[in-house]
Formats: sequence, structure tokens, C-alpha cells
Amino acid sequence: MVDPTPFVSVIIPHYNDLDGLRLCHVRLLAQTWPHAAFEIVVADNNSRCGLAAVQAAAPGAVVVPAPIQGAGPARNAAVAASSGTILAFIDSDCLPEPDWIGEGVGALSRYDFVGGTVLTLARDPARPNAVEAFEIVFNFNFKRYIEQVGFSGTGNLFVPRAVFDRVGGFRPTVAEDMEWCFRARDCGYRIGYAERAVVGHPARRSWAELKRRWARMLAEDYSLALMQPTGRLAFAAKALAMPFSVVPHGAKVLASDRLPDLQARLAAILILLRLRLWRTGRMLRLAMQKG
Repeated sequence: MVDPTPFVSVIIPHYNDLDGLRLCHVRLLAQTWPHAAFEIVVADNNSRCGLAAVQAAAPGAVVVPAPIQGAGPARNAAVAASSGTILAFIDSDCLPEPDWIGEGVGALSRYDFVGGTVLTLARDPARPNAVEAFEIVFNFNFKRYIEQVGFSGTGNLFVPRAVFDRVGGFRPTVAEDMEWCFRARDCGYRIGYAERAVVGHPARRSWAELKRRWARMLAEDYSLALMQPTGRLAFAAKALAMPFSVVPHGAKVLASDRLPDLQARLAAILILLRLRLWRTGRMLRLAMQKG
């Protein structure tokens, strides 16, 4: 018989984001899941503020150090300090809906591990700036990630501990969520989409923030590509195809019902064009590196 209320460990990596952690912690304390049936475990990744400040931002949580830099190692450190039979992964800047834990755990009755929905939130939904408008359309399409590509981001991922233990922890320097999910699938586990397990994530607001995010992601994707015999060539080919994707994706922006007006749509298209050209150059430079 399946335990209807298994003990859940909410796993949060943290790095220099006390404000985000405070908000996430408040939302977790408002969960409809019984408070006695879950814990919050925060692994701090060498934040400048120190562990005492992290503990103050998340009172009652288990706070542990994660000395190896990186979100993957931080998640591993939090898992090692946790005691739940279900692991619920979320990021420190995410805002879970009140039934997030319940919906994620419930979906595990249908799949071996699941990812949920992530909504991108503008500071002012009626007047998003250009970067926010772009992110609202393109950021965090977990339904496509899960159902078409076969992975879930770790900002909204539910895994039974037995599955996690068999698959092993997250690996550093690669896109750790994608790589972990692929390993889990190779072990025979089925991934599913828990549409009603919802978290919100603030949109990035500046070009500098957007570029930093994509620089990190491209470096991780390239490390993952190099694990394949023809990975470097495939990565370069993807780079050369990048500018051509602006046309269909621009049409997607124009058709989106998630933006308030034409001005926001046109602003998002300009960011789309700028980012795709920047990604092309960045990817080609990575592919041409020696070694």
C-alpha cells in the first residue's frame, strides 16, 4: 500500500539570494501538504553572507554548507542532509503555489519521476520590459522539455529517494538537470509532466542577466555535447542554424496570448533576434576551442 502522505524533503540550493530564499520559504510554509510531513533543506553554495544569514532567511529549515561550487553539488549536499522518502527540488528564487507539494507527490502515482509547470513572472504583468517579454514567451517550457526532450529542470522536480539513489547524484560542469534525467531514463524510469504542480519564477529584467544565464547554459550544453563522438560537430551545426530560427519563433511571439500588447511582442522579437545572433557567435567560439 502506498503511503498517502509520504515524508517530503524540499531541496533548495542557495547562492547569494537571501531575498529570493525568504519569499520561497514563506510560500513553502503556506503549503497545503501537512507541515509535519515535509522538511525544507537548504544547501548554501559559499554565499558571501554566511550560513547564519541563510538560516535567518529560512527559519526552521535545515541549512547545510555546500563547499563544492555549482547548483548540482549544492543539491547533492542538501539531499545528503535530508530524510524524506520523496525529494522535491526547487530553486531559491521560485515561488511555489500552495498545492505544489501535493500535486507533485500525487503525480508520482502515475510516473517514476515528474516535473511540474514553471510560470515566468514580470514585475508588472501589464507592462513587461523587452527582456521580461522575451522570457515570458520562451522561458521554462517544462511541458515541452518533459514530453518532447525527456527531462525536467530542477526548479520543479519530484523524485522518490529510491530512484535518486539508484540513478546517483547530479554531476558538475554539465546541464545537470538534463544529464540526470537522461541517466534516469537510461535506468528504465519514466518521466511525467505534473501540470498542476506550479511554481513561479521572476523573469530576468536586463540584457546582462540574460546573457549571463545563456553563457552558463551554453557552457554546460557544450560539456554535455562533448560526451558524444560527434558532439562538437553537432554543436557547431546547431550554432549555424540558430539565426534561421528567428522567423518561426518570431511568429510564436506575435501569436502569444501571454503578452499584453503589440509593443511588448515587438520588443520581445528584438531581444529574440539579438540573443540568437549572440548565441551563434558564442557557440561557434566554444566549438572551435582546442582540446
